[in-house]
Amino acid sequence: MSGNLPTDIRTLSELELEQFFLLQGEKKFRANQVYEWLWKKSCRSFDEMTSLPKVVRQLLQAQFTFHTAHPEIRQKSADGTVKTGFRLHDGLMVEGVLIPSGDRETVCISSQVGCALGCSFCATGQLGFTRNLTVGEIVDQVIPHPASRISNLVFMGMGEPFLNYENVTGAIEKITSADGLAMSPQRITVSSVGIPRMIKKMADDDGKYHFALSLHAATDAKRNKIIPLNLKYPLSDLTDALKYYHKKTGNRFTVEYILFHNFNDSVTDAKDLAMFCRNFPVKINIIEYNPVGGSGFSKSEPDKTRAFVDFLEGRNMIVNVRQSRGKDIDAACGQLAGKNLKLKT
Repeated sequence: MSGNLPTDIRTLSELELEQFFLLQGEKKFRANQVYEWLWKKSCRSFDEMTSLPKVVRQLLQAQFTFHTAHPEIRQKSADGTVKTGFRLHDGLMVEGVLIPSGDRETVCISSQVGCALGCSFCATGQLGFTRNLTVGEIVDQVIPHPASRISNLVFMGMGEPFLNYENVTGAIEKITSADGLAMSPQRITVSSVGIPRMIKKMADDDGKYHFALSLHAATDAKRNKIIPLNLKYPLSDLTDALKYYHKKTGNRFTVEYILFHNFNDSVTDAKDLAMFCRNFPVKINIIEYNPVGGSGFSKSEPDKTRAFVDFLEGRNMIVNVRQSRGKDIDAACGQLAGKNLKLKT
């Protein structure tokens, strides 16, 4: 407990729940029951815990609360993409995106309310940083979707996952655990703008999920202009951390590269990217830009995109081109939440 504010029950471990029940004179197996309701059955209220006696549910109601992320706003694109605004307990909002592909789905989720990094092309970066999401609030963005249909779960929504590392990895544990949603970690990708010490920590922690680097420019001169963090951690530092990651894990990672019109989309830029990627085995995702008002950036022209990709493929690099989805709704990450961030208090 913290002051007069009830504790969010989903911040407690199963051991902490056992200790709570023993202090209340209850059997400690109640903790396992509660834990299963919280993470395997994804209940959203104490009343849903029907295997518990009413007196136990009342005890929990008096001592704890749920801080849930509730799906409140839903936008559906003509191409089937669905963007959801999740209302948090304090009135703030984050967003998640579902991208269908046949009978499978990619689900993109957020890790923070806003973002402190201020990347110039990013709608979330324009919002600034408010707070980290809890483990439960991250998992809440996943549970509306049947796990059997999710082919890819990606941390590419609002926020920088490595600046909320403990809760992001805690959520992944709940999502992948047999006591939780039992999803394979090989279906999960965490995307980061690249914080060297956290890349090394991820490697040391032996995370089984995939890693994607949001690069978007392969020289310091250009990356400094769009990603302020690069001024603190230049590409040489990032390269050292990525070499450490590969040596430690043996894993190939993904380099994400948004093409901006007349900024980073020339063949010379492609040469710089190829040079950067020669340091480690990677695959490259070329991403079509979803324009953000006031950013000054627009998407690359099709002929320049083709020439860029052709150059990389000519160097025997693995390249995928990701077309923009949801163009007729608030496509860029952060736009929907930005409109509704403090709609309620």
